[in-house]
Amino acid sequence: MPTTLLQANQLSHRFGQFQALEPLDLTLNSGEITILEGHNGSGKSTLLLCLSGLLRPSSGEILIEGKDYFTDEISARRALAIAPDVPRFYIELTAWEHLMFIASAHNALDGFEPRAEKLLRDFGLWEARDLYPHLFSRGMSLKLGLLMALIRPFKVLLLDEPTSALDPASTQLLVERLIHLRQNGASILFTSHDPDLKTNIGDHVFQMNSGKLTKV
Repeated sequence: MPTTLLQANQLSHRFGQFQALEPLDLTLNSGEITILEGHNGSGKSTLLLCLSGLLRPSSGEILIEGKDYFTDEISARRALAIAPDVPRFYIELTAWEHLMFIASAHNALDGFEPRAEKLLRDFGLWEARDLYPHLFSRGMSLKLGLLMALIRPFKVLLLDEPTSALDPASTQLLVERLIHLRQNGASILFTSHDPDLKTNIGDHVFQMNSGKLTKV
């Protein structure tokens, strides 16, 4: 039976006078993939940033495995990973060092090297492992952002337009990995404009429109 991993209650966000998110409720369960649709500017990215704790909501609460995100932040961050649509990198670290840094921060260095090598090879970044991300193309940057999320343990994974700059082979590889994660009990929420993803792997589909969330 699915377990509730993330619960958002009456979550909202306002930028000044602009109501980016109307109060909404959202539940993410184990072993499920949830897809969030909506046009650009509808509030999708704002929702993901609020759910991840990177943007503090104007109202409402976020519970990760029943623990309040903002009063038990360390436990919450251990359980949740996010790959934003525009990843941010450290200018001093290579691609390999980024993965090592993230793994170290999450106590996931056991078996790190073979895991990192497989991810980098699978997604076509092995030859670029010693380069700095500011030299990367948009697609390469997006891949590294994804790998920084995948290299560490998590129970909830948030992805913002993860296939927007991926080639077809990398998209298929990502889909296969998401299905594997779902089979192992993870809860995945991602935004997408790709109708094939909704049809092929979406257990639940939500529509965001002018900051309002509705189930499709």
